[in-house]
Amino acid sequence: MKEQHISLICKELGLRESQVRNTLDLLADGATIPFISRYRKEATGSLDEVQIAAVKMRYERLLETDKRRETILRSVREQGKLTESLQQQIHDAASLAELEDLYLPYKPKRKTRASVARERGLEPLAAQLLQQTDNDVHALAQEYLSDDLPAVENVLQGARDIIAEQMNEDIRVRDAVRKLFAERAVISSKVIKNKEADGEKYRDYFSFSEPLRRCPSHRVLAMLRGKDEAFLRIGVNVDEEKALDIIKRYFVKNNSEATRQVQEAAKDAYKRLLQPSLETEFEAAAKEKADDEAIRVFADNLRQLLLAAPLGQKNVLAIDPGFRTGCKVVCLDAQGNLLHNETIYPHQPQSETATAKRKIMSLTDAYKIEAIAIGNGTAGRETERFIQSMVFGQNMQVFVVNESGASIYSASATAREEFPDYDVTVRGAVSIGRRLMDPLAELVKIDPKSIGVGQYQHDVDQNKLKTALDTVVESCVNLVGVNVNTASRHLLVYVSGLGPQLAQNIIDYRKENGMFLSRKALRSVSRMGDKAFEQCAGFLRIPGAENPLDNSAVHPESYHIVEQMAHDMNASVNDLLKDENMRRQINPEKYVTETVGLPTLSDIMQELAKPGLDPRARVKIFEFAQDVHRMEDLKKGMELPGIVTNITNFGCFVDVGVKQDGLVHISQLADKYVSHPSEVVKLNQQVKVRVLEIDTARRRISFSMKK
Repeated sequence: MKEQHISLICKELGLRESQVRNTLDLLADGATIPFISRYRKEATGSLDEVQIAAVKMRYERLLETDKRRETILRSVREQGKLTESLQQQIHDAASLAELEDLYLPYKPKRKTRASVARERGLEPLAAQLLQQTDNDVHALAQEYLSDDLPAVENVLQGARDIIAEQMNEDIRVRDAVRKLFAERAVISSKVIKNKEADGEKYRDYFSFSEPLRRCPSHRVLAMLRGKDEAFLRIGVNVDEEKALDIIKRYFVKNNSEATRQVQEAAKDAYKRLLQPSLETEFEAAAKEKADDEAIRVFADNLRQLLLAAPLGQKNVLAIDPGFRTGCKVVCLDAQGNLLHNETIYPHQPQSETATAKRKIMSLTDAYKIEAIAIGNGTAGRETERFIQSMVFGQNMQVFVVNESGASIYSASATAREEFPDYDVTVRGAVSIGRRLMDPLAELVKIDPKSIGVGQYQHDVDQNKLKTALDTVVESCVNLVGVNVNTASRHLLVYVSGLGPQLAQNIIDYRKENGMFLSRKALRSVSRMGDKAFEQCAGFLRIPGAENPLDNSAVHPESYHIVEQMAHDMNASVNDLLKDENMRRQINPEKYVTETVGLPTLSDIMQELAKPGLDPRARVKIFEFAQDVHRMEDLKKGMELPGIVTNITNFGCFVDVGVKQDGLVHISQLADKYVSHPSEVVKLNQQVKVRVLEIDTARRRISFSMKK
């Protein structure tokens, strides 16, 4: 572990050396981010998951830079051009851009105009022109005439090519012009001729420009998508005169005929070499920054969706709505097992409403149904209205469930493995019902990109996106905890320290030996070593275990602390869990040791108060406005209940039950200034909106949440 890396990370992230060093040591030892965050607070100074991930990512980037540094040193050394001064510069370079600038003069190139000029012997002339002392450059050029260079202008052009390349490779020039780009670059877009009609959706960018550093991620990604689809041309530029002034500052030092050749070379250096290079660099950097921001927003939305309120273990009737093909109905028990399925046809064209009602009433009685889940897709509102028209014998809860991605799941290998004897419609209905019972347990089976809570997810760096979303899923699963006796393999995979093989081994163990009765029994699972047990045990729950701590977030390594507390109170661990007054008498400071501090002891005390408590909120019933079903039903000024379905940097999208989500622009979210929509709204939040604009032709609705 390189000391300079630790020092740099401390400076960048505002952390202490011990925090960074211990975090990197734990990661190197195979600890996961959720485990470190929850159970190693003393070592990290209570860093949270976001901070630990930032340390990890920054260190990995520094290691990548080191790899590139070694490659560059080896290449220059093999060329016999590595001086002590250059070697020191390469060692001291803090960024990849600085490294590449240093390497540029030594980087093996394909044939260039400058290399051709050098082959023709024009390097001495270029050096002489750079002195800028000669006024008769034509006389100088006469000496270099040849079959390849028949005219004076050919000679001078070749010399200027060498000078231009030298200017482009000058590290001082590149650094100064790069700073100019960082401060003053403007990103612009123009529509490609005759593409106006086909590229209508990019109309806002047909003639657009904005300072690059102020251009938000969604606009950058929109323009780049338009470029990729061949509707737009994108440019990243600065004032050319300012850039030329920088080059001249370093290379123009006289006022002779030779000086004018140098000035002409400077223009060529900027237009042909430096500007295209930095334009590419800054466009790529803008793309990376926009990717990171889009991924962050997507990850935040996914976290909220995964941690959505669960209904819990209840018997559920789930409906995947449809018109012509009917509504697929399934009945699930409290564990989510499929008990029954059939199809009803309450809507047009069959309109078998009375028969459908009788079937629903019969199923709710036969399977003791406690709640009904209705998918929000095609015919969702109509099916909700149909169910609401019925009078049930008990107080039936009816929920509309976001079914985004359900069709992806129903056609997946996972769904076929779970339900080999049923078609995709049955599997989709089961997924809708299970989502109501436990969103997290069901959504982990679906590729997060298919859940519909991001924008531009297909445009961003896919490896980064996958890493970020997998990290979110892992974080959510471990925050909630997992019942090891009921969890699917898809859920267990995300538990700290497990992964696909151990997850499957746990499933196999359950099949062969029955339910786990204690956390200790996990050690009997094939390939469950000490490290894996350490990482996963605190996140796996065993309800009804003999040791009540096995159903809590207290780690087995800390059981002895709780047992000592109970002993000191002349009580059992069960007594501690039940008696709040007894817990109040405990002084945590008494149990501080060299390895266990107050952060861990505080977590233990909180867990004893509410062992195994699900951190998610309780599910709420929601109803759309009864007289609004289509965009045509909307009118300006109308106030409606809605559900937040997606959050972006520029606002949030709200479903009011008209099969087309509307946008609440960030400027319409509140009566105060809002820097980001997440300050005001959360995913799945129930809100009241007012209709501002309705564009039926473009299927766009604008809402306001201002009072």
